[in-house]
Amino acid sequence: MHNITVFCGSSFGNDPEFELHAKMLGETLAEQNITLVYGGANVGLMGAIANGALSKKGKVIGVLPKFLASKELAHKGISELILVETMHERKTKMNELCDGVIALPGGFGTLEELFEMLTWGQLGLHKKPIGILNVNGYYDDLVNLLNTMVEKGLLKSINRQMLLVSDNVNELIDKMKNYQAPEVGKWINK
Repeated sequence: MHNITVFCGSSFGNDPEFELHAKMLGETLAEQNITLVYGGANVGLMGAIANGALSKKGKVIGVLPKFLASKELAHKGISELILVETMHERKTKMNELCDGVIALPGGFGTLEELFEMLTWGQLGLHKKPIGILNVNGYYDDLVNLLNTMVEKGLLKSINRQMLLVSDNVNELIDKMKNYQAPEVGKWINK
């Protein structure tokens, strides 16, 4: 894997472990010579992950809609900043640039980005690994919901397995490096 897109909050939240793990993930990506692709902002967990990667001389590519750049949210110290018109263009560009995706804690935007990538994978539009860095159990309830979706017959178990989960940065990256996308399409019953 050469490039990983990270979705995460534009705020820090109220758990100091979120910022710590964001910085650690950025550092680890840089140490493994993996380019960080992220939302391009200098605030919250987004700023922390970028600063973590930069502190270890990593390459950092930000993708930011112009309307957010105009609010002075753009990170000035990253390797490359790509400005786009819309949020849809942002997600498309981030997908084009990456070999895999990791979600850190975040809000609506993070979940929306994560689930769009999962949906695209389920539909066979890509075969990229998608992971959650589950800091302090932040995503436990979401993981339980996905398991309930499988139990209730609304999500295939093989598609549930597309989402890799760990609370350890190195373990998650290892899972992603060893990921094999499902070969079964969404509507094929096997």
